[in-house]
Amino acid sequence: QRAWYYTRIYADPSDEDIVYVMNVRYHKSKDGGKTFEAKNAPHGDHHDLWIAPENPQRMIIGDDGGAQVTYDGGETWTTYHNQPTAQFYRLTTDNHFPYRIYAAQQDNSTIRIAHRSGGGSIGEDDWETTAGCECGHLAVDPTDDEIVYGGCYGGLLERQDHRTNFQRSINVWPDNPMGHGVEDMKYRFQWNYPIFFSPHDPKKLYTASNHLHVTTNEGQSWQTISPDLTRNDNSKQGPSGGPITKDNTAVEYYCTIFAAAESPRRAGVLWTGSDDGLVHVSRDGGTNWENVTPPDMPDWIMINSIEPSPFEDGGCYLAATMYKSGDYQPYLYKTTDFGKTWSKIVNGIQADHFTRVVRTDPKRRGLLYAGTESGIYISFDDGANWKTFQLNLPIVPITDLAVKNDNLIAATQGRSIWLIDDLTVLHQLDNTLASKKSHLFKPMDSYRMPGFQIKEPKGAGKNHPGGVTIHYLIPGLDTAETEVKMAFLESNGTPIREFSSKAKEKADKLKLDPGANTFNWDMRYENAKDFKGMILWWASMNGPKAVPGDYKVRLTVGEEVQEQDFKILADPRSTSTVRDFKQQFDFLLSIRDKITEAHTAIGQIKDMRTQIKSFTKRLDKKDESLKPIFEKAEAIDSIITEVEEALYQTKNQASQDPLNFPIKLTNKLGHITSLTSGDYPPTDQAIALKNELTAEIDGWLEKFEQVKKVDLPAFNAMVRDMGVDVIRIEED
Repeated sequence: QRAWYYTRIYADPSDEDIVYVMNVRYHKSKDGGKTFEAKNAPHGDHHDLWIAPENPQRMIIGDDGGAQVTYDGGETWTTYHNQPTAQFYRLTTDNHFPYRIYAAQQDNSTIRIAHRSGGGSIGEDDWETTAGCECGHLAVDPTDDEIVYGGCYGGLLERQDHRTNFQRSINVWPDNPMGHGVEDMKYRFQWNYPIFFSPHDPKKLYTASNHLHVTTNEGQSWQTISPDLTRNDNSKQGPSGGPITKDNTAVEYYCTIFAAAESPRRAGVLWTGSDDGLVHVSRDGGTNWENVTPPDMPDWIMINSIEPSPFEDGGCYLAATMYKSGDYQPYLYKTTDFGKTWSKIVNGIQADHFTRVVRTDPKRRGLLYAGTESGIYISFDDGANWKTFQLNLPIVPITDLAVKNDNLIAATQGRSIWLIDDLTVLHQLDNTLASKKSHLFKPMDSYRMPGFQIKEPKGAGKNHPGGVTIHYLIPGLDTAETEVKMAFLESNGTPIREFSSKAKEKADKLKLDPGANTFNWDMRYENAKDFKGMILWWASMNGPKAVPGDYKVRLTVGEEVQEQDFKILADPRSTSTVRDFKQQFDFLLSIRDKITEAHTAIGQIKDMRTQIKSFTKRLDKKDESLKPIFEKAEAIDSIITEVEEALYQTKNQASQDPLNFPIKLTNKLGHITSLTSGDYPPTDQAIALKNELTAEIDGWLEKFEQVKKVDLPAFNAMVRDMGVDVIRIEED
């Protein structure tokens, strides 16, 4: 069987007659290679096989889907869905909320996947296939997120409408290349040809062969707006493969445009880079082109990515690779004058970490990100110096990078897609921070939307933590000695919540690490008061969520106090008005306060009962003179027990007990909170029930208040008048 990549042969270490051959499928021979049987693992295009020397029945197979394990010699394999081993190519995003990431996955489909979800993780329900195939660039209509364009080898270009799932082929030139070398083709489209929209005209879609093409009618017709922008060397345009078997699938076509982009600053400034080492620029929308290839760049180098500057009309960055010629050096260049002069910018990148992509940060001039074969690098000085930016990212090839909404997204070859969800800290870094005792960064404006983070999701991607993320530094601080507090306040200074490194309650504890710290506030006000052993059924004690608007965070380190402003933003999908948000907030706050009032009373009741019992237990029940004290104590206990049992189901001892013992007033009130979801104001019936329950609770609280104001003082006076000893020692 013909192999798409290359064939490898493996021998069973314990049986010389058992041989495995890896290619599109894998094959097993039991007679030393005389005959073979085709076998299947969960994925195709197999590259590697490991056979356990002590137990040949246990093997690991590596393929385009990742890796799978067998314990029975290949009869059954584990799934490849339990590990993030996808190989992705180019990245793009859309303007949906939350935005979605688009990428092409080797030997699988293209995907679009939500960068965050309303649940605890990012699972299979959050992604779907889209236009194009395993290798292609993707581009999303800037005015309609449901229209996606995707490429594939053979020059295939698809338009997909996700509303209907209808697809249309809109190839620039729909000539089937199968079996032909590139010399027979009108246009040379390679495996991973560029597709992109103009940042200035949402109707203008570009794609590239050895020429640059543009359409303004969704691919109904194409205009070629450049000459051949490659070396057009005939010696690089013969059939692929050979001499026995050719591999003419249009995958291995060369002398093509490999990267292209339009300036985000100036319409009509177009840049292209070819896989045979040429860079061109047009300043007039493609009418005229200029070869601006960096003179010190190696011939035949592949221009893998082009990034026009968001800060300079004539600025551009490029990343190139020469690894196919055995040269693994990094090649990054920048220009500020439309390519008249170039600077090589690789200082600090390891010599064998060849470069695939460079991206600019649109918020901070000079902040660059570079993806290499062995990880990611960052520069704060426009490429003059680079540092590794690996953090927790595995050492893996970075095939593409994208910056979206202060997020940095990385496509990898073998470890799926990774994301840094807050670049605003990098925008604020400066050289003064190292000398500070502490520093509070200005928080990123945060959306009030559903979603939270399961720390270690199984079989799914890690979600955004939700809420407001606070970053702060406490370098070298002795946290055992110095208390660190973080408070959230309304814009007028009204306190919302406070957390402390020395708080006793876990919910109020501020965890600290020397150096950099991150804290997530869930946007909620203080919860309703609870008590030890409390068991409720389908009720929420949560405080209300903050209304979209302006807020403050205050960091206190010892005597040092810092404040930063931030915004909570409404979910763009929400139809609620400011009045709706406020109505919901006031409603939930009043429920919280009433539950807190009732539970405070329950705490006082428990304490009162304990003290009375502790006191009366020491008295002699046979003493007739003390009878009034016992009677008054029993009367008080009877009343407060009645109050307590009306407010809360005291029979609950286990989580399922409410199925047997009816829930009481605070549970019912908390249930209304659990039903008040989204951004909606309370319904009329919710208000009516809340008022009814509140009135009933108030009645019982008034009864308890009467005990505190009348009965308890009377009891204390009786004890004093009768001269009862508080402490007695029983003699043997």
